[in-house]
Formats: sequence, C-alpha cells, structure tokens
Amino acid sequence: MSSVPGRSMSSEAAVRNRVADVMVTCPKTLGPLSRVDDLRALFSDDHLHMALVVDLDGRLITTIERPDIPETASNSAAVTGFGTLVGRTVQASYPLEAATTVMIFEARRRLAVVDDSGRLLGLLCLKRDGSGYCSDEGIRARADERERAHSPSPMPEQSQP
Repeated sequence: MSSVPGRSMSSEAAVRNRVADVMVTCPKTLGPLSRVDDLRALFSDDHLHMALVVDLDGRLITTIERPDIPETASNSAAVTGFGTLVGRTVQASYPLEAATTVMIFEARRRLAVVDDSGRLLGLLCLKRDGSGYCSDEGIRARADERERAHSPSPMPEQSQP
C-alpha cells in the first residue's frame, strides 16, 4: 500500500488508481462518547493529523483536526461538537489522482475514506514529503519503533563464578 522506493507518486497513482488501493485500513478512531481529553491524548502523537469519530455502527460522525479544538475547550466536552465532514471525506472508489490533486491544492494531507452510507473504511494519508501515501505497514513499523524506544533495555546477563 505504500510507495515503492524509487517510484514517484505519479507512477504509484498510475498503478493504483482508486483511493481504496492506498488507504490506511487501520486508522485510530474515537467513539461517540469521547471527550476532549481523549482527543488531546490522541493528538499527543505528532504523526496523527486527523481524529476520526465513529458511531457504534462504524458510521463517521465527524473528523477533527487540531485547529478545530479551541485551547479553552473543556476537557470534559464531547468531541462530537467539533470538526466537520465537509471537505474531509472521500469515497473509496474515487480516482486516486483526482483525490491527490485536491489534497495538494487544499494543503490537506488526510481524507477519511467512507462508503456510500458514510461508514468509515480507512484514511487516505499523503506523506509529509508528498512522495506517496502512508501504509498500514509503515504505521505498524513506526509504532514498533516507538515501543522499542520506550521499553526498558533487558538487563545484561551476569556471568556465574
């Protein structure tokens, strides 16, 4: 799902021509009862640019970006009162090249991918350098790296006399 090293984004788009072909299928989500403190905890990861709030049936309720939350928002406020779906969603069958063009034009790096009934299917993530798209594998690798960096080092074995 990610860019193959040495391939440009345009050649990737030629091979994978629908949004569904490159979307991340395991985006982090929040539930409908989530509060602003949950959202702020989610945004503590600087790789996360958009919070996806889904109903119990998987329908996307809203998308939230950091600027959508005023600093004065109470930590106990419901997240469903923030964000929007307008301009932040795309159908899975939409042409990838067209979606990428819109994202670049609007300086947007994330679009929530939904089906015809508004159910969340994934997230289209344009890489920071614009060279391609984020992938499930890349996200898992980054999470593994963070876990290794934060886990204690094993104690060296002591030799027995």
